[in-house]
Amino acid sequence: MFSEFPIELREWLERGTYRRVGGWEIFLRDTGPSDPREVVVVLHGFPTSSFDWHRILPILAGERRVILFDLPGFGFSEKPVSYGYALFEQADLVEVLLRELGVEEPVHLVAHDMGTSIACELLARRALGLHHVPIRSLVLMNGSVYIEMAHLTPSQRLLRSALGPLFARWATRRLFHFQMGRIVGRPLSPTELEAMWAQLRFRNGTARLPQIIRYLEERWRFRHRWIGALRTLDIPTLVLWGVCDPVARFAIGKRLAREIPHAHLEPLDGVGHYPPLEDPGRTGEALLRFLDQVSPAT
Repeated sequence: MFSEFPIELREWLERGTYRRVGGWEIFLRDTGPSDPREVVVVLHGFPTSSFDWHRILPILAGERRVILFDLPGFGFSEKPVSYGYALFEQADLVEVLLRELGVEEPVHLVAHDMGTSIACELLARRALGLHHVPIRSLVLMNGSVYIEMAHLTPSQRLLRSALGPLFARWATRRLFHFQMGRIVGRPLSPTELEAMWAQLRFRNGTARLPQIIRYLEERWRFRHRWIGALRTLDIPTLVLWGVCDPVARFAIGKRLAREIPHAHLEPLDGVGHYPPLEDPGRTGEALLRFLDQVSPAT
């Protein structure tokens, strides 16, 4: 099976490790210098994986420890039928993983797409004094935090419907490539599209999509909890946004920058929903610039 993966994806898998977290097998990339300045934790989005960041990782890991992992149901991690896939459960797993990795210092939290809502839950726990993940700074990227402003794709709407299991069962590579092409501002390479599809199919991942997509309902249900945490945030925040995103539209990014105290908005013109893949150069430079600005002097 692995021999059929694109070479970049095989290399990503070979350079990572597996760790049992909360009873589930989690694929992990934990990299950086032997004496890192700080820790960066990256939360990926739906329906892809940490591989979205394969071009950014070398940029970020020069002086910092960078921790990326595939959440349950995604990428190379376990995709159990019995897991709930609630964002609260995913936030629990993040806390357990970082504790088991010995992360005690405040982290720079970088979140994309669905990962932005996991980040919001971690921030809500922080606001309530219930957190186990100390957070130094926050980066939010192309996530429909204000769900009422999002324009869902036809695939997302179908997966949420009674036809979701049937649609997931009959989803094809061609349809997936077509849908991905509609939400980016710059075309993704055939290799990256194939890597996304291969990971989605790995361990029967497409069958889990109707369960996972319920996270959109949580964005409605816990909206006040999560938006409230953002409105009282007291850490440096960068809103880094692909302007051409037709799903998590730029209006969402602009509203986040208005409502989060002292947040900085950095638009990425010509970029759609996947900045780390569409323009890794500009995305990586913006992240490094922000991290250098908010890092304590050494």
